Amino acid sequence: MNHIVIYKGHNIRINGIPAKDVISIPGSGTVAISPRTFRGVKPKLLVDEGDNVQIGSPLFFDKTKPEVKWASPANGTVKTIQFGARRVIEKIEITVEGTNAISGQTFSPEQLESADRTTILTRILEANLFPLIRQRPFNKVANPKDSPRDIFISAVNTAPLSVELDPVIESEKEAFQSGITALSKLTDGSVVVTSRKAMELQNAEVQTISGPHPAGNVGIQIHHSKPIKPSEIVWTVNTQHVITLGKLFLNGSYSPDIFVSIGGPGASNPQTVSAKVGASIGSIISNQEMENPIRLVSGDVLTGKTVEKDNFLGFYDSAVALIPDTVGRPFMGMLALGSNDSKYSLTSTFMSFGEKLFNFNTAQNGEERAIVPIGAWEKVLPMDIYPNELFRAILAQDIDEMEQLGIWECDDEDFALCSFACPSKIDVGAVIRDGLELMELEG
Repeated sequence: MNHIVIYKGHNIRINGIPAKDVISIPGSGTVAISPRTFRGVKPKLLVDEGDNVQIGSPLFFDKTKPEVKWASPANGTVKTIQFGARRVIEKIEITVEGTNAISGQTFSPEQLESADRTTILTRILEANLFPLIRQRPFNKVANPKDSPRDIFISAVNTAPLSVELDPVIESEKEAFQSGITALSKLTDGSVVVTSRKAMELQNAEVQTISGPHPAGNVGIQIHHSKPIKPSEIVWTVNTQHVITLGKLFLNGSYSPDIFVSIGGPGASNPQTVSAKVGASIGSIISNQEMENPIRLVSGDVLTGKTVEKDNFLGFYDSAVALIPDTVGRPFMGMLALGSNDSKYSLTSTFMSFGEKLFNFNTAQNGEERAIVPIGAWEKVLPMDIYPNELFRAILAQDIDEMEQLGIWECDDEDFALCSFACPSKIDVGAVIRDGLELMELEG
């Protein structure tokens, strides 16, 4: 069994770690999907306001891949379709009215073992669940016409305040195994599952990993086991979405329920809850007291998006972070004396030893400035890539140099810690995303 040891990286000691026990909360009265958040997708509506839909009903499809459709995560009525500039579909909001779901063919474990690629792929497309599968490079919705070299699944979350996956897998063993078996039919290569500890799985190549964040990022796992070459495509699936696919084959219908972590220094009751895909943020944090200004983040604190209470959980998100939005200006700024009771530092500017958790807020502690190449990015990026040189090649739009420096293996989430550690307050991940979009455009 392959074991990966990650030495570079950093586990942010942020307060408000969610409890592992799953709590039931009142269901969301409305759910929503935002088509504009899917990279490279040109959505075309299949519903109108006032239409009745069931769980699994198609809401829209991708005009570049018409067979790829998005399933409704709720049974009810299409309440609102919100458009932005140039009629870009911003949001499809559905009022929840029951639990009716579209049913289809079911598969026993033996039938899954004997099924071929066409059978499995057709069932996923018919259920409108193919968007659960993404591809590298570019980290976008995969193309069902492609044949991936391998399929990677990360069974470990190392991002701050994220859902603990071991109990999730333990509670859904059969569905997880069925999802892996189904996915194994879609590639001539391997389904690679990476976890903290050894797992007994069929139709999968299991490897273990140790080390700090971003060890749980699937891009880091690919880089350290089977790096992507320019002509290759690798598919990736979130662990909870593997379970969703497994339930589809076992039960014949889409199960939109996922576990969501709620945490951060602004959370009065850090916990893990069961919610629906696209649930309203307000329903997810309904039992959190928010007396002081709080910034809400859908996703983990390093890569998530700022949202409001009346917004909705991102399609691929399984965390909501609450970060205090009250920012003060300390006397003398960085010249003030600091200790592990007050300041957090990766560069020993302040003493921050031990395992104490810190009450982070939304302060950047400075503004964007000229890059100071002191190796801050390199210390937290566990990839054989020169981030500073790649950053400069992207700014210069030098396609050849970007390719030589390994842009194909990169994704913005893998560089999120670089942004956190950057003394110049550069959003390194955003620049990496710009480089990937340029490569895709040129390709």
